[in-house]
Amino acid sequence: MDTLKVRDAKDVEEVVRAAIASEQPLEIIGHGGKRGIGHAMATNAVLDVSALNAVTAYEPNELIITLQAGAPLADVLALIDAKNQQFAFEPVNTAPLLGTPATGTIGGMIAAGLAGPRRIRAGGARDHLLGAHAVSGFGDSFKTGGKVVKNVTGYDLCKLLAGSWGTLSVMTEVTLKVMPKPEAERTLLLRGLDDATANKAMTAALGSPFDVSAAAHLPKSAFRTGAEGLSDIAGQGEGEAEALTVLRLEGITASAAHRAGSLRQLLAPFGTATLIEDVASAALWSAIRDVLPFAASGALGAWPVWRIVCPPASGAALGTQLARETGGDVIYDWGGGLIWVALLPKPDAHAPAVRARANAAGGHATLIRATDDVRREVDVFHPQAPGIAALSERVRASFDPKIILNRGRLTRSAG
Repeated sequence: MDTLKVRDAKDVEEVVRAAIASEQPLEIIGHGGKRGIGHAMATNAVLDVSALNAVTAYEPNELIITLQAGAPLADVLALIDAKNQQFAFEPVNTAPLLGTPATGTIGGMIAAGLAGPRRIRAGGARDHLLGAHAVSGFGDSFKTGGKVVKNVTGYDLCKLLAGSWGTLSVMTEVTLKVMPKPEAERTLLLRGLDDATANKAMTAALGSPFDVSAAAHLPKSAFRTGAEGLSDIAGQGEGEAEALTVLRLEGITASAAHRAGSLRQLLAPFGTATLIEDVASAALWSAIRDVLPFAASGALGAWPVWRIVCPPASGAALGTQLARETGGDVIYDWGGGLIWVALLPKPDAHAPAVRARANAAGGHATLIRATDDVRREVDVFHPQAPGIAALSERVRASFDPKIILNRGRLTRSAG
């Protein structure tokens, strides 16, 4: 396989134009940490942007950072953390789930568009992407957006790049919003709730005036005993991890403490909530964000993992039904709107059941972890309704008419 390492945007243009001329599609990678998500691509040529790794500009006072697409995410997070800042959408680190080295890049973070627990309050990656420089499937460089939070000139094309999995363009540089880190965080824990009751508790908390920034539920599980990152909190009884419903509040210390006390009173009908603070709270939420209970190195490491997004009110019924039908394990985030599902290995990864349940709930399901054989047989990304699919195809054709970029990653039929 030919690997073409580029040094700048001009190199990217030349590589893409050569690929168009030879009708040879390209696989776009930074360090390749998310290659296991999606379908195997119909190409023998790799466009490697890992050398585009500079921080072009960082203005902490303006809450803006501009980076080349190959900049290592871990380094960028350390840089902004030193200024007591963060990406408010809490990008998911897929390395534990996929069993890959933690070598994610900024471009991969945007292309995947996977947001963590604070998504319900802060929005997703696309909401924090202010601008981008990229090379289209025509081999032309283009710029979209800018370096201001309010951008009203023309179409906001950079939003399309978030979650496009590298199929529309090769990003070379992006500008992102950063936000101050909260002074304090407090997490309330409720133990022993079933999924439906936990859903009601999370709904009550999120509907309260106490500005809850994350709400998740880990059901009782015989599979997740001693789950990494959670074992000291989840507790165990009779060899099982007990059910845990967790709610996070953030802000200045006095405010977070006061709101936690008020929320505890509101949740009294669901049980007596215990409290964890700051470092312990942060560890818990990073474990939920990165789905550590389903980590590749853990007890469920060989199981396929689905990510289902649905209306929060439907989450508990959907997750409970899937777990009962398949013998699998589930974790709820986003107040029930995001369900991570680990299922017993099967040649079709239980796709018919998962898709039927997701469709019935008005949601969609993505197969995040599966073997190569399974990904050859199953649609990784949720099949779109005909009207949406036609619109998506028109958008893709306007960026990449020859399907040069990441051909076949999103659909088994392409290429």
